[in-house]
Amino acid sequence: MFDQYERDINYLRVSITDRCNLRCTYCMPKEGLSRIGHDDILRYEEIHRIIRVAAGLGITKVRITGGEPLVRRGVAEFIASLRAIPELKDVSLTTNGILLDGCAENLFAAGIRRINISLDSLDAEKYARITRGGDIRDVLRGIRKVRETGFSPIKINIVAIKGFNDDEVLDFARLTLENPYQIRFIELMPLGHAGIENNGRYLSNAIIRERIETVGRLEPVDGRGNGSDGPARIYRLTGGAGEIGFISPVSRHFCRTCNRLRLTAEGHLRACLLSDDETDLKGPLREGCADGEIKKLIRGAISRKPEQHEIACNERHIKKCMKEMQEIGG
Repeated sequence: MFDQYERDINYLRVSITDRCNLRCTYCMPKEGLSRIGHDDILRYEEIHRIIRVAAGLGITKVRITGGEPLVRRGVAEFIASLRAIPELKDVSLTTNGILLDGCAENLFAAGIRRINISLDSLDAEKYARITRGGDIRDVLRGIRKVRETGFSPIKINIVAIKGFNDDEVLDFARLTLENPYQIRFIELMPLGHAGIENNGRYLSNAIIRERIETVGRLEPVDGRGNGSDGPARIYRLTGGAGEIGFISPVSRHFCRTCNRLRLTAEGHLRACLLSDDETDLKGPLREGCADGEIKKLIRGAISRKPEQHEIACNERHIKKCMKEMQEIGG
């Protein structure tokens, strides 16, 4: 599936729930969010059908997200059911890691090998503060468990926030010297009311990279330092066992190579994370539409995929996306 800018759209991120067991400060406003009603969230069989139809059009990669996907019952069984879709070459998962210790073996048996884990601080008190109550020990146990179980790669995502975790950049980077993790620094994005609350806390990856280079040389990994393998530019500290990635949606757009669609938990298809344009799939599904109509809707969403988002590096002129990250699915 090629869009009007000749990008091959082959990756679908699927939010299976808007619910989360954390309330991270950059993901939702401090008062929280109203949850979508149980009947308003796509059923597993509906999600499976959308993925099957999309795979028939050219989707080969699927990432399961939330909210927090592991809070939804039956997630491992649902992931295992995706094996029946022959066009899918890769199914992965993003999680905050709180429940991962108890789920890792079932997820591995279901077919997950690649996993992303969010961890924005290595300090227990700071982690509890940014997550509004999370226990970092749960996440660290989960990371150890997936490593023991055999997941690879294990990617650890850090949202860089000025005045909060920018003093931990070198601590995170040093983890890659002896551990086979991919530590990924992600620029803070202005999404919804949480983005407004965090205005002025944006930190560019250029600054983070400069700090890391004070302790060692960053070498591009297999040519991926140019962003050719997804949005992350990947490097390794000389002699390190792991990798360091930089995802820079604000300071360095990667829109020209964006190959993604996003399906929200309530059944809306988004062609751009930072655009509020959505296509309703749930309504037609529940009205009994044929697969051909779903294909038409997916193609229509792709045809409207913008050439690039409108976020700029100058914070005084940043355009906000009105939905919260939790509602979109990341």
